[in-house]
Amino acid sequence: MQASDVMVSNVITVGPNDSVQDIARLLLANRISAVPVLDDNSALIGIVSEGDLIHRVEAGTERRRSWWLDLLGDKGSLARDFLKSHATRAADIMTAPVITANPDMPLGEIASLLEKHKIKRVPIVHEGKVVGIVSRANLIQALAVWHKGTASKTKVDDSILRDRVFAELRSKLSASVSHINVIVHDGTVELWGGVDSLEEKRALRVAAELVPGVQAVIDHVAIEKWHHGA
Repeated sequence: MQASDVMVSNVITVGPNDSVQDIARLLLANRISAVPVLDDNSALIGIVSEGDLIHRVEAGTERRRSWWLDLLGDKGSLARDFLKSHATRAADIMTAPVITANPDMPLGEIASLLEKHKIKRVPIVHEGKVVGIVSRANLIQALAVWHKGTASKTKVDDSILRDRVFAELRSKLSASVSHINVIVHDGTVELWGGVDSLEEKRALRVAAELVPGVQAVIDHVAIEKWHHGA
């Protein structure tokens, strides 16, 4: 799946001169946590999120530093904190530049982007225009839909299915398969044998569940050390 498959396309935006109070009302009214900031040509120039509005002088939540931290602190950091708490326009409190993605970016890359930059959402830009936004919640929704939509109900011959399961286990977990047996009946896979750890046991079950045609997995695998010993 790609960004275009899960993005919210009716993106609510603001302009650089919109007020902090109007942006706060917009977030609350639409139950969203951030808005992109567009210039007069609809180009993305920044983003304002809940995090940019937390430390405000009006609410008495501005950052308070010890005098010695102010003395030793980075002047740029002090200036940014002052703007975040006192400025009244989007242009002065927005985060810029903005991390963006294109509509064709795979969801795995989107997830990595969010994690790498420690952000909760990413605007989707095509030909210089914002066409959508993907948040962490959208990725979770995609996971739920994918699982539901790809659960296989196709009937596969048991002998063919057994070969497929063995092939998958050997491919993904070769070190854990030497003492594992697979029995298949009516699409149900039974796993037997022994492994060293709970993680190996779980990994074998998950790998078997992912094989197309498998209807259910019954896990009889034991956690034991006997195959290393005497």
